[in-house]
Amino acid sequence: MTQTKCMAMLLAGGEGKRLAPLTLKLAKPAVPFGGQYRIIDFPLSNCVNSGINTIGVLTQYKAESLHSHINDGGFWSKNKDTDIGLLEANELGCGLYTGTADAIYKNMAYIQQQNPEHVLILSGDHVYQMDYNAMLKFHEESGAEATISVKRVPWKDAHQFGIMNVDDSFKVTDFLEKPSNPESNLASMGIYMFRWSFLKRYLLLDAANESSSHDFGKDVIPRMLAADCHVYAYPFQGYWRDVGTVESLWEAHMEVLDGDIVFDAEKWPMYTNERLRPLSANLCPAAEFGHSLIHPDSEIEGSLTRSFVFSGVHIGEGSEIHESIIMPDVKIGNHVTIYRAIIGEGSVIEDGAVIGQLNGEITVIGIGDFVTAISSDVSEIMTA
Repeated sequence: MTQTKCMAMLLAGGEGKRLAPLTLKLAKPAVPFGGQYRIIDFPLSNCVNSGINTIGVLTQYKAESLHSHINDGGFWSKNKDTDIGLLEANELGCGLYTGTADAIYKNMAYIQQQNPEHVLILSGDHVYQMDYNAMLKFHEESGAEATISVKRVPWKDAHQFGIMNVDDSFKVTDFLEKPSNPESNLASMGIYMFRWSFLKRYLLLDAANESSSHDFGKDVIPRMLAADCHVYAYPFQGYWRDVGTVESLWEAHMEVLDGDIVFDAEKWPMYTNERLRPLSANLCPAAEFGHSLIHPDSEIEGSLTRSFVFSGVHIGEGSEIHESIIMPDVKIGNHVTIYRAIIGEGSVIEDGAVIGQLNGEITVIGIGDFVTAISSDVSEIMTA
């Protein structure tokens, strides 16, 4: 049987409670991003651009929202060079995924069928552009059995990540998942590269441990380190953002406008389905739309400042949108004012509504919600 050099397993089953109400009807990786994509398009595009053509997508919560995106007749279903397996927990006959390691363990038969030398484990809720070949090269040259992609994060955020210390060769010396008092700000990006024979052994050990929570960061990686295995950290220098909260999702959009991450179709193509259709133009002129990114399939009669508008959106006369994200198929009436908000897919905002505050917290309107001019001032039910 021909051996596959490297395959990917993409963890996309999380509920995404911190992104509610945007995730009440969608899996977190299916949430729209950047005016034209969904979050899952980032790791999938990274795989395609890195030549990793066998990808297992592990789904659980609101799985159909991801399945329909991948199988809707767009790029992901038409690209014959890429084999994407949709691995829904409910269809495996062995219960729900109870942790990140458990999800991979329950799909060991699928991985074994691909006969890979290395397995790349990815998260479905991160925005970044990364050549996984560079990580694979580092992994092989270092003689690692496991490699964790890492990035320095602000000290104030370090407690939210898996944090590690490394020696001069970037071998990991210790690892703590979300420490209350972090001693380092070198954070795991949730991207792991394993030799399959090595990973398989530790998945079996973890599955047999009744006290384990079956999580890579909490259980499997610490067990590997306790056995003095060859676990290395791969330093990543590019843009990377975990968009698992309302605030981080909004901030990441603002960082796109600021040029922190650039979508360059020639250097690193981004792919999505046909309905969202990627933009061919750059940012709209500041004089006309206030440094905003607008999908050409939307109709704008009002004004915008530092905002994103997805496809199928209508914004009526006299409406003003400031530092906001307007997701697909939203209908905004006349003389509406929106500050620092995320408006979920298919929502309807009635004439005269006022949403959010100029310097306030990020306000969120859920998928398919209807906001009247009267209800729009009840900010506490919509503010994250």
